[in-house]
Amino acid sequence: MDDADVAALRPLLFSIAYRMLGSVSEAEDVVQDAFLREQRARADGIEIASPKAFLSAVVTRLCIDQLRSARARREVYAGAWLPEPIFTDEPAAPDPAGHAEQADSLSMAFLVLLEQLSPVERAVFLLHDVFAYDYAEIAETIGKSEANCRQLASRARQHIDAERPRFEASQRERERLAGRFFAAVTEGDVDGLAEMLAADAVVYGDSGGRSPSWPQPIVGRDRVAKLLAGLGRQLADYDLELHPRQVNGQPGAAVRDGAGRLVNVFALDVVDGVVQTVRSVINPDKLGHLGPLADVRAILDERRRAGP
Repeated sequence: MDDADVAALRPLLFSIAYRMLGSVSEAEDVVQDAFLREQRARADGIEIASPKAFLSAVVTRLCIDQLRSARARREVYAGAWLPEPIFTDEPAAPDPAGHAEQADSLSMAFLVLLEQLSPVERAVFLLHDVFAYDYAEIAETIGKSEANCRQLASRARQHIDAERPRFEASQRERERLAGRFFAAVTEGDVDGLAEMLAADAVVYGDSGGRSPSWPQPIVGRDRVAKLLAGLGRQLADYDLELHPRQVNGQPGAAVRDGAGRLVNVFALDVVDGVVQTVRSVINPDKLGHLGPLADVRAILDERRRAGP
């Protein structure tokens, strides 16, 4: 492989790292570190028979180490922890999830579910079930026997299969419902929202502890409908606009100010023809990779000064 062939592995390596870490910036750092290590190894005269195997192994090990150190931080994270969202409806998306079998593994729901696995279980499951690495490759990567890797994958698979989100089969139907749903949000239509929500619908908000925030999940069709309708009315008050987007392969939306700067990102889980879960990421630390950000505190302060 020449340098161009090695560089062509970047999308695959990012795909692995992002699913492991749930962070765009951390995944990019890990991938860059892996390339530097590969270059140093070659400069030292080390023969690398398969750059793909070498780089995949380095990325996976770095991610496992990072997850072990991050676990304690996430346990004390203020409010719900959600992955950094990515827009997957543009050609330059960092992880287009072009393979159908990988698409759902990019969703917010799936990435949150992976958080319940240990770092090693997560690595084995993703490498085998999502990226089709064989157990011999995985065993060499994580330093365990093939039998042990099979056990780890089986345990992880049982857990994932028991709670894996069952999305609406048709992407077109998901997007159609999402379009109606976000229109109802913008209009502040409580009844219209209630008709499109599951009875046990839930909203999660990740603000990183900053205001405004939803520190606890909001559960139940009526509560969620009223919350989102109220939010829709606030959009007009604060001169904000809601733009439907595809977020992590699922229907979603971006909220922007009048200058086009990003405020927050919504992602929906559509199950059995209704919206089951709404996830909102407003923590600016998780949105910077998506473009210029609005100053939410300044927006709130300006509205308070303006009065009713």
